[in-house]
Amino acid sequence: MTLLQTPGASAIAAGRRARHRRHATASIVLAVVLFALAAVALMVGNTFYTPGEIIRVILGETVPGASFTVGELRLPRTSLAILAGVAFGAAGVTFQTLLRNPLASPDIIGITEGASAAAVVGIVVLGFSGPVVSLFALAGALITAIAIYLLSNKGGFSGIRLILIGIGVGAMLQSVVSYVLSRAAQWDIQTAMRWLTGSLSNASWGDIAPLALVSILLLPLLFSQAKKLGMLQLGDDSASGLGIRVGVTRLLLIVGAVALLAFATSVTGPIAFVAFMAGPIAARITGPGANLLLPAALVGAVLVLGGDLVGQFVFDARYPVGVITGVLGAPYLIYLLIRTNRSGGSL
Repeated sequence: MTLLQTPGASAIAAGRRARHRRHATASIVLAVVLFALAAVALMVGNTFYTPGEIIRVILGETVPGASFTVGELRLPRTSLAILAGVAFGAAGVTFQTLLRNPLASPDIIGITEGASAAAVVGIVVLGFSGPVVSLFALAGALITAIAIYLLSNKGGFSGIRLILIGIGVGAMLQSVVSYVLSRAAQWDIQTAMRWLTGSLSNASWGDIAPLALVSILLLPLLFSQAKKLGMLQLGDDSASGLGIRVGVTRLLLIVGAVALLAFATSVTGPIAFVAFMAGPIAARITGPGANLLLPAALVGAVLVLGGDLVGQFVFDARYPVGVITGVLGAPYLIYLLIRTNRSGGSL
């Protein structure tokens, strides 16, 4: 009997096939759920439009009423929710997997706070608005990520050191936000708080185009490194022994994830806990040993689009999507803190 014919090898192969089937099934189910939510988001509102009318608008036909309501309001909002959710989910799980800790999400380790601080300074101190605020937020996130990486890389890279430094930097930047807001005029406070909450209400095709372009460029980069990302979980020495250029791979993953997160945040504001929740939820759905990038991206899109629908239609008042995801994410953070303390830091 050859090695490939041994019962142990057969069991391993069967287990691998089962994991692949579960991963594919989970991804398909998440995609179907996302499609259903998108259909609801396009059809439902003050005026209900049929699927036929929605399709005609998407194909470019002029449909009285629907061409404006769907084509200029609902479709940009839905598209932005999906793109931002995919970006948050993919960026979050990349950091969590790379650092082997579910708490190592960009919105926990200070990168989102960098975008927030830059945006608030731009709005309150410099009087900027619109796209300029988005550019400030983008620059703030990128500069903060570079600073955290450089500080944590002294004496060799350490995931724990990066998390701790990121949390400290995030706390300092949050203090900057609080200080600037405490000295702001009432109108500036309202504008800044709308941005800080995380919202899709001002979605436009002009906002979507840059994020779509960046996603088209960077998502394939992250997916191309997915196998290497899984190997990095084994530790630097093991990954290097398997032929991975650890430093280059880590830098590519971090740059790609930070850029995705920064562009999404610059458009929507910091939608709370989506990057943090997407990876662990995807891990529960797909099971152990699965590549989480695609499921986490889909979970992120479902969280943002579903949260936006809940905020618009479930309550008497309308709430930004960041309020809904924040309500969901806070208890999930407490749960993960307890679980991590008991069983370690893996997803």
